[in-house]
Amino acid sequence: MPKVLSSRLQRLPPYLFARINGMRLQLRQQGMDIIDLAMGNPDRPTPKHIVDKLIEVSQDGKAHRYSASRGIPALLKAIARYYDRKYGVSLDWEKEVVATIGSKEGIGHLVLALIDPGDLALVPNPAYPIHIYSVALAGGNVVTVPLHEEQDFVPSMAEITREIWPKPRIITLNFPNNPTTATVSLDFFQEVVDYAKKNDIIVIHDMAYSEITFDGYESPSFLQAKGAKDVGVEFFTLSKSYNMAGWRIGACVGNADVVGALAKIKSYYDYGIFTPVQVAGIAALDGPQDCVREAAAVYQARRDVLCEGLNRIGWPVKKPKASMFVWAPIPEPYRHMGSMDFSLMLMEEAEVAVAPGIGFGDLGDDYVRIALVENEHRLRQAIRNIRRSLTELKPADT
Repeated sequence: MPKVLSSRLQRLPPYLFARINGMRLQLRQQGMDIIDLAMGNPDRPTPKHIVDKLIEVSQDGKAHRYSASRGIPALLKAIARYYDRKYGVSLDWEKEVVATIGSKEGIGHLVLALIDPGDLALVPNPAYPIHIYSVALAGGNVVTVPLHEEQDFVPSMAEITREIWPKPRIITLNFPNNPTTATVSLDFFQEVVDYAKKNDIIVIHDMAYSEITFDGYESPSFLQAKGAKDVGVEFFTLSKSYNMAGWRIGACVGNADVVGALAKIKSYYDYGIFTPVQVAGIAALDGPQDCVREAAAVYQARRDVLCEGLNRIGWPVKKPKASMFVWAPIPEPYRHMGSMDFSLMLMEEAEVAVAPGIGFGDLGDDYVRIALVENEHRLRQAIRNIRRSLTELKPADT
């Protein structure tokens, strides 16, 4: 048998979440009721007016043909209207917008379009895996920008701007952040733009959780910073805001040359998103936004139940200002285990699945990521199970 994996794939480490997924399936087959808080997979249905539009358009046989790789013009215009309405950012829909099959596909293909073998990319640690692995798949090398709790998991500009040779080609950022839930102000993005201009570095900002914000916090767009379109692009997706994760629809917007590079490489890889899905995306962006606010309110209520419950049983965690996750430091008596073994123990003994922090980079190994993807009743059940299983915890109410 000849060699199967290319050197490109051989560069990728084992996908650590596969162990969690495999264990979860095995335990469920044994009859255990695993409360799955590991994957950021929205559990609520897509709003009815969006589904109705999909049904309507899918009944037109003409919509079953190949679509446009870059996105149908009506969707690109709707995306431009959304940015103008929400952020006051003007976009040329013909040059500065491209539809993507979710943000993950778009980021992977964009990095492939920008990075040559040996090029350097600045990537925070911890990070959403595609931010790291897209560089490896393109043959580039990752330069880590460490994220620390003492700095609220916001990268230090001193770390970003340190002298590196050869000069990095790109920097990838993600706010609100997955997995750490960190948030930033527009001032931070302005510093990034100024640095990128000075050093000729392309900025890629992943904004998947822009609408899932709490306690009055509003997430800025990178493109609101002065000169941002000169240096970079932003990815946003309908997956979380509109409960459309399985629909796989998002966009890359910003610098025309970078957007054009993504559009070019996509033209070789796909024929675009199914047209009825794109039209449903227009219904989401242009339609009533009550559903978006309702989704954020649901996540905020779940956040409160989970964080208050964990703190009450002796597992100190902070309430995030955004995202659909809680980034929880492993309780001190169990920290020596590392996040993978701790997560496996939680699943076996508490019947609760969480994501091990090591899956997001070595600096995440003292943490686990808990997704707010179960209702409040199930979250309370998870807390009770954890309290029974983690016997070294010292509950706050005793």
